[in-house]
Amino acid sequence: MRDALARHRAAALVAAPGAGKTTRVPPALIDAGRVVVLQPRRVAARAVARRIGYEQGWTAGREVGWHVRFERRFTTDTRVLVVTEGMLTAYLDDDPLLGDVATVVLDEFHERSLHTDIGLALVKQAWAARPDLRVLVMSATFDPAPVSRFMHDCPIITVPGAAHPLRVEFAPGQSVTQALDEMLPATRGQVLCFLPGAGEIQRAAQDAAGVAARHEVEIVPLHGSLDADAQDHALQPSVRRRVVLATNIAETSLTVPGVAVVIDTGLQKVARYDAERAIDELVLERVTMDSADQRAGRANRLGPGIARRLWDERDRLRPEREPEIHRVDLASTVLAILVTGTRPERFEWYEAPAPERVEAALSLLGRLGAVSQLGVTPLGHQLRRLPLHPRLGRVLVAGRGSFEAAAACALLSEPRTRPSAGAGSTTCDLLPLIDRWQAVPFHTRQVAEHLRRLAASVLGGDVRPRIDERALRYALFLGYPDRVARRRPQDRARVTLASGRGAAMARESLVVDGDWLVALDLSGGRSAAQAEALVRMAAVVDAEWIEPTERATEHRLDDARGTVAAFEVERYDRLIVRERSVAPDPAARAELLARAWLDRTHDERTIQLLARARFARIDLDLPSLATAAAADARRVADLHIEDALPWSTRQALDERAPERLDVPSGRSAALTYRGDGSVVAAVKLQELFGLADTPRVGPRREPVTLELLAPNGRPVQTTRDLRSFWERTYPEVRKELRGRYPKHPWPENPWTAAPTHRTVRKR
Repeated sequence: MRDALARHRAAALVAAPGAGKTTRVPPALIDAGRVVVLQPRRVAARAVARRIGYEQGWTAGREVGWHVRFERRFTTDTRVLVVTEGMLTAYLDDDPLLGDVATVVLDEFHERSLHTDIGLALVKQAWAARPDLRVLVMSATFDPAPVSRFMHDCPIITVPGAAHPLRVEFAPGQSVTQALDEMLPATRGQVLCFLPGAGEIQRAAQDAAGVAARHEVEIVPLHGSLDADAQDHALQPSVRRRVVLATNIAETSLTVPGVAVVIDTGLQKVARYDAERAIDELVLERVTMDSADQRAGRANRLGPGIARRLWDERDRLRPEREPEIHRVDLASTVLAILVTGTRPERFEWYEAPAPERVEAALSLLGRLGAVSQLGVTPLGHQLRRLPLHPRLGRVLVAGRGSFEAAAACALLSEPRTRPSAGAGSTTCDLLPLIDRWQAVPFHTRQVAEHLRRLAASVLGGDVRPRIDERALRYALFLGYPDRVARRRPQDRARVTLASGRGAAMARESLVVDGDWLVALDLSGGRSAAQAEALVRMAAVVDAEWIEPTERATEHRLDDARGTVAAFEVERYDRLIVRERSVAPDPAARAELLARAWLDRTHDERTIQLLARARFARIDLDLPSLATAAAADARRVADLHIEDALPWSTRQALDERAPERLDVPSGRSAALTYRGDGSVVAAVKLQELFGLADTPRVGPRREPVTLELLAPNGRPVQTTRDLRSFWERTYPEVRKELRGRYPKHPWPENPWTAAPTHRTVRKR
């Protein structure tokens, strides 16, 4: 390993689970100077540092240390420093060349966390500029080839391991409690159960309490929402048999002592960015196959193990997990890149996200005031120095680092179940929690205190100890400008979000007044069963804070009246702030009327015009004709496209598809053009006396279908062969009708009779 790094300054290491790469490799590389190890998870970073100290005989916080969000245990003498949560990128902000670091190790790269991906890309810049900086990327289960290519074809080192026997069995439909009741008496060693989240862990612990008491085992939770002491407790060796209920943070790096049994629900909660609501939301999903294998592998690290999967063996899981960079919010990442002086489109990503995701991040940063067309603003540099999402950093800065602002950021940043706010109403759902601050979990209060100290440093002492309720709401509004919502007048329990989507106020929210709100906690609305999102926490927004993001004149069609009205509209994203009636623009009115006319069912007059055009083989540009006809119209009903036909087109239509047919009586009959290409004329029989051949029209000389009418106007015969009618059918018609209509002429010889539309006059 040291030889490979000495020759190439970069390497990719694939080491089998249990080979000791995480705790043994970093100390082996301190010969060149300080080693910084990037771990994707906070709980793993502390555990890894302590394990390295134990194995090397070092003191935690001296030779080996860690730096995670709101917690640092290291000195200038620290040789191996384990970092996470963007700390590496923060170091690069302060020193782009990492001058006091000799080697950077990126561990558990297979997890493809956002921090790891960006960390590698940023470290590569320092690696290219510093001839003595070394980079090692390692994991138990990843394809090292892409990393090798990214690091200029660096060498790949593979370390095989001797795996202990592992039995994998399936129990579809079985609950964790049922699996424990069955497996505890039949196995030995500690039991590690994988569940998707903290809520599921809490419910499973309650459900399994009776089983645990019966089998005399201890139930211990392990998830990212626990404070450091509770997490460390789950990782301590125990004489008593334990059942550790964990999220996927226990898949890798962390070693839960003595595990020989794994129970896997096959579920996980994955953060996914919802572009319509501009938030990351935890979505319950099936685990991928590589993740399931990682979980099962925790059972046989120390000896033979058994893994029970609570799903059907025939289920097909996706083979690999999706990199975070393709599914989470990128605002913090894009800000980190911009701080280096590089535009995202020119940045050398390890794996580039979709351009629209980067654009969404830039848009949010612009609204927060962190970036402008000139680059990162002074406010943006302040936000970058805070270990918070930029929107929460904006809240803290706007609140001048006050207790209320820090408390709000701590409550919103910690992924834990928040205490009940109680009954009543409020202008901000955070206020009842802040008012009963001592009831808030200790870890959240610690985070708030850290934030207050950091804010004082970032703001240069320009802080306020306290702010009032209105100032807190304004700070929250500045941090969530894209999450503004407006109540619906007809249903105050529902709102329309700035994105245009609908949402419902959850029952736990006590914000019942105010027309304008900001949604602080927004979830749901992804499935058909729950079409609308739920606003679980909100704050009232004063109307004077709403500055329109767009001003435009809008034209709207009144469907009932068929007329167009115009309004000068001010919008905040897709929400109407105010509007007033103005005179319609003639061109816009014509366009709307034409569009409405085109969308409606045409009347018989128009249908005939279109049929005539098809018969005459004349192409009509209906949209253009409708727009031209609408220029002088005030209503849809006033629009007639024949009035907009060019003179040449009218002439061609009259020549190739005339509207009427002259008949021998001296009158004319209307021609009806049908969809099948036929032409029909309805004519009283007596008006055609003396006409031998069927009339023909159009460029193809199409014979007219004649509907021959009796004196009462009802058809007695339909023919396209008039000569045949006179010769064969007329005698029968004459015999039948002459007695019924004696006042009308019925000559024996229709060939020589005078055509007429009149009756026979008797003297």
